[in-house]
Amino acid sequence: MNSNKAARRLLKSEPTSEASKTIAGLVLALQSEDGIDFKIASLYSLDLKTFEVAMEILHDWRLERYYNKKSKLYALARAVHGLAPIATADAADGSESDA
Repeated sequence: MNSNKAARRLLKSEPTSEASKTIAGLVLALQSEDGIDFKIASLYSLDLKTFEVAMEILHDWRLERYYNKKSKLYALARAVHGLAPIATADAADGSESDA
């Protein structure tokens, strides 16, 4: 089962448990651009199965960030090489074109 599905299942079945709060806090911290605090030591209190879900969430988040940055580089490289308009590359990184 993938980490997102396992996390959703936990959050739906036990929304008030400490494990759910820990997983929810981890997800919010990883997705936040505002730097939501997460106490990494709280992972220690999880049972092994839930801890493994947390590790899978971290792994998936890291891969997602890598591919997101890679796609921005690819879009810019295509624009520089003349295969796509510069505006497309700018849109890929969230900035506006100067043109």
